[in-house]
Amino acid sequence: MRSMSGSRRNSGSSLVSSSSASSNLSHLEEDTWILWGRIELIRKGIPHHFRAIVWQLLGNATDMPVKNQYSELLKMSSPCEKLIRRDIARTYPEHESHQCHAYSLVDREVGYCQGSAFIVGLLLMQMPEEEAFCVFVRLMQEYRLRELFKPSMAELGLCIYQFEYLLQ
Repeated sequence: MRSMSGSRRNSGSSLVSSSSASSNLSHLEEDTWILWGRIELIRKGIPHHFRAIVWQLLGNATDMPVKNQYSELLKMSSPCEKLIRRDIARTYPEHESHQCHAYSLVDREVGYCQGSAFIVGLLLMQMPEEEAFCVFVRLMQEYRLRELFKPSMAELGLCIYQFEYLLQ
């Protein structure tokens, strides 16, 4: 709570006139309309040509060291290679999933899990290959998606339990 010594009345400044109060109200109304206009833009979504940039910026995946390793990872063999090829042929037959191959080498505990191809596919529809890989790594590591894809899938089970509980 403010003390009386710090109040406007005792500070020597004049009280707000009724004309400036109505002016402040009109600015408030104008600001409200501007805000609602921005919300409407958000509802329409990010324009397609900006999505790749926005995903990378929001995910803080623009200058990741793993981007420099990507081409080297593609040259290495992965223990999950056969599984990845079989799954990608069913999930996205028109794409090769180099990102899944590379990620299986970056995170050997997770390796490859079938559901991760859907995330990679979505990213590839929005941005080039190396950028998609960086965003995917960031999503898996920093945003805890890797917990859903670990072999035990304990975190996935927890999420399903929470969802079922919410539906009750």
